[in-house]
Amino acid sequence: MILTSVIETELGPMIAGAVDEGICLFEFHDRIIMNSELDDLKKYLWQETEGGENEHITALRIQIKEYFDGSRQAFDLQLITPGTGFQQKVWKELLTIPYGTTRSYLQQAQALGNTASIRAVAGANGKNRIAIIIPCHRVIGSDGSLTGYGGGLKRKKWLLNHEKLHSGRQTELTLF
Repeated sequence: MILTSVIETELGPMIAGAVDEGICLFEFHDRIIMNSELDDLKKYLWQETEGGENEHITALRIQIKEYFDGSRQAFDLQLITPGTGFQQKVWKELLTIPYGTTRSYLQQAQALGNTASIRAVAGANGKNRIAIIIPCHRVIGSDGSLTGYGGGLKRKKWLLNHEKLHSGRQTELTLF
């Protein structure tokens, strides 16, 4: 069973989902593709969804509160990320972007060893079902612009500013 629960955050309610093995969903409640993400998870994991909570969601609640309080920069959660092999590589690479920093889609493609895969990298970022924890919000345009975030660019800017402030690197993000 995929257990789902609402977690209130500074950026609005988010839906957490977990199976016995770990967190498989953490997404903004109002994300347009939320239903299709849940449908994909059901197919990948061969399980139905049900409201509830387990130890993984409880740990997520604690750690996301610490993140928003500015006292947590890295998460220690079991993640379940079903997807294609390429998507899995992209999501794993996202986890290497340090808190308070950004990379361009081109830099992400280079890190994966294929500069021609920029659009595919962007597509895989968009399929990330574990927002904030797998930090796709840290990927920006090559020109420094804020682009492509399923939670909306306003939230992306907030997250990047929050991380810059709490990382001690810069007080406010000047990207637009």
